[in-house]
Amino acid sequence: MYNDAVVAPEKPVKGVDSGGGGNRNGWNEGGYGGDDPWKSPSAPSINKAIFGLLMFIATEIMIFAGLISAFIVVKANAGQWPPPDQPRLPVAVTGVNTFFLLLSGVTVYLAVRAIRREAPVAFKRWLTLTGILGTLFLAIQGYEWARLLGYGLTMSSSLYGATFYTLIGAHGLHVLAAVGVLLFVLSRAFRGRYSPANYNGVVLCQIYWFFVVGIWPVLYLLVYF
Repeated sequence: MYNDAVVAPEKPVKGVDSGGGGNRNGWNEGGYGGDDPWKSPSAPSINKAIFGLLMFIATEIMIFAGLISAFIVVKANAGQWPPPDQPRLPVAVTGVNTFFLLLSGVTVYLAVRAIRREAPVAFKRWLTLTGILGTLFLAIQGYEWARLLGYGLTMSSSLYGATFYTLIGAHGLHVLAAVGVLLFVLSRAFRGRYSPANYNGVVLCQIYWFFVVGIWPVLYLLVYF
């Protein structure tokens, strides 16, 4: 007859939930609340809010692509660009302003890293600095626009002015929206609404901020040179 083999029960691996849904606290290190939508095999491949934002950004990129294409066509067909009777754009000052905006991309990244590492003080500090840099960028842009208007560069003065204000103005509106979103996130941060287990709103803000930061060097090199 057969010998009945006695099989010892398998010991559960320490720290692994047999349900397959992350750790016993209900959240992974990704911190989106519940399973990490980027990593957990049992969760959707991407967070719905993030997916929606990425689709919105894709639409915005197409809009900017259309504006950039129109600018390139106008510039290519112009006899002289910029027109000799129009004021020159502030390349140097805008270059410094570009540095401020690029730096804000670094600080918003550090803010998200801080909340992931359970460093709320650093998180709020980096987020505040991001807002300051974004506001500074808008303030310098506004000052330069006021000077250009004073020198006679307007929407109706020439195609040069019309394309400049349309393209750069569109980006300025996006930066303004990004600053508004960031201030909302910052207000929630100071009320303790974010933690390593719940910071999805911060990630959404970061993604949109990266968009407005990333597209600016393209516009700066295209329009100001």
